[in-house]
Amino acid sequence: MFSLLSLLGGWPGQGGASAARLLPTTAGAGNFAVLKALPTQPGQVQPVAPNTLAAPSIPQLKLSPPIPELRKVEYLGNGYIEVAGAVLTLEASDQPRARALAGYAARRVLAAREQLDEVDVSVYDKDSYGGFGGPLPILTASVPRDRLEAFESWAQGRGSYERVWINATSAHPPSRKPDRVRELTVNFLGSLADRAADTVHHTTAQVLGGVQAGLLYHGSARQPLTALTFDDAPHPMYEPLLLDLLRRGETKATFFVIGRNARAYPYFVRDMAEQGHEVANHTYHHVRLPGLSLADATLEMSGANAVLVGITGKPVRYFRPPGGDYTPETLRAAESLGLTTVFWTDDPGDFQNPGDSVLLERYSRNLRRGGIVLLHDNAPEMLQVLPAFLRLASARRIELATVAALVAGPEEGPKHPEARTTPALVPVRVQIPAQSE
Repeated sequence: MFSLLSLLGGWPGQGGASAARLLPTTAGAGNFAVLKALPTQPGQVQPVAPNTLAAPSIPQLKLSPPIPELRKVEYLGNGYIEVAGAVLTLEASDQPRARALAGYAARRVLAAREQLDEVDVSVYDKDSYGGFGGPLPILTASVPRDRLEAFESWAQGRGSYERVWINATSAHPPSRKPDRVRELTVNFLGSLADRAADTVHHTTAQVLGGVQAGLLYHGSARQPLTALTFDDAPHPMYEPLLLDLLRRGETKATFFVIGRNARAYPYFVRDMAEQGHEVANHTYHHVRLPGLSLADATLEMSGANAVLVGITGKPVRYFRPPGGDYTPETLRAAESLGLTTVFWTDDPGDFQNPGDSVLLERYSRNLRRGGIVLLHDNAPEMLQVLPAFLRLASARRIELATVAALVAGPEEGPKHPEARTTPALVPVRVQIPAQSE
């Protein structure tokens, strides 16, 4: 058994829209009383699900003197590196200076906190800003500390810089408001006959494992593999922290990517592919598909495919419907694009802030051969507990791998995973750092 108090430290969490402030009651640490509802804050895109616990705010960096256009700077660490996310909002008259302001802000943020390894900058139109998940930025950039000079040169109009994106008016799927509900259960919606057929497919998958009628519920229990998957990627600030932990743990995963997020942060999608992870489809806007026509559902998937192929140059093979909601039309749309629809066997609820020990206990209880673990790339407690989960899987001689590895089967999958050496990950002790100026 792991001693979480020795492995894990405190972690600043992330509330959702309409979050409630919760405090322990005298009945015990696991019981909470609601004090009052907090108003929705800009940039919060996920409402609080039932049983979600509030967590401390993510620390923010205050600059002195302030930059008027700099709306906020948040920062987090994963026990190894620390990354900041900076948001600038510009009036229309200031937008021609977006590059120069982004360069200036990157330098000021990195100078203000020497522990930072990277700052990710997102520049928005001030009038339409709706936070992450709202209208796309007009410019984004990933600036590791050792690339600051190159980024500043680009910002001043000299040379090129590959970790930047500028919003252009290129064709993309029509705008839709994203659905802001996390994946909780798999829900098939259809006629009585459709549901009966789906039940047969599901039962067959339970017995045989693998892809059945274009659906993947879980893999074969004969192979010591579990697919590790992350939904809703990429998210600025969180993505470099997550990719760093996976690299240190020598673990490959499948990222179900939202097309609009990939479009705004293409360099993180490139990082995924270049580091050996699998990039998969989670629709363009993160919308629930049952309410759309077959044509619109197909457009949501094909739009995400187009963005991902354009970034990685690799075909997209797998798809996960937002919310786990699907219909016969959803499956036909996916099939028409050559996509296998992937579900999950284990959703530990990492976005509900259940606490490190609860989350690790859920990981431990549900870890199985042929399983598919559903996590979220921007859940703070997931980052906190992930190193211990990687060690747990290794101790049980289960290889955490991509969906493609799970589907490949014992003959083509990793050989002799019991002999695989996993490097020891040092204990993660993360504390909320004091704010700096």
